[in-house]
Amino acid sequence: MTNYIVLLRGINVSGQRKIKMSQLRAMLEALGFSEVSTYIQSGNIVLKSALPMSTEVAQIIKEGIYKTFGFDVHVLAKTMPELEEIIQRSPFRTLDESESKKWYYVLLQETPKTELINSLQQEKFPNEQFTIATNCVYLSCDQGYGKTKCDTNFFENKLKVSATTRNHRTMMKLLEMGKQISKQ
Repeated sequence: MTNYIVLLRGINVSGQRKIKMSQLRAMLEALGFSEVSTYIQSGNIVLKSALPMSTEVAQIIKEGIYKTFGFDVHVLAKTMPELEEIIQRSPFRTLDESESKKWYYVLLQETPKTELINSLQQEKFPNEQFTIATNCVYLSCDQGYGKTKCDTNFFENKLKVSATTRNHRTMMKLLEMGKQISKQ
């Protein structure tokens, strides 16, 4: 069994695409996933699966949500080693931990084209810094994510890939939850 971190984009936002976490957990268990747990109401899931590939897990969950709740959502699945690597590679980890409330991970569905990465890296914004890796954009927002120009839609438009964003605290909590189910 493989431990996966699954991230849903755009549920339970402004009264749109509502999913109760208890209903989501029940659906995931009915689909054959085990050790299912969720974190807050915004689509953060930790689970175990016999499926060997993250893309298979994401596709099954995407189809399950459509059949069960009637709407299409972006689903991104990562294995625990993939999540650990993303966190370890953050250029902000060497900075003062008290600054971590400004750190965000824009997780990319696939690797963007090199020319799009190179073009975007030329852009600069006051109070915002970002570094683009193959599967994640590391973002630091001095004035918070709510005031950033560099939000998920910005990166999706510039890099032409699907993405979802999580703050540093959520990523660390998901890592902790994933390690807990590894012990079970």
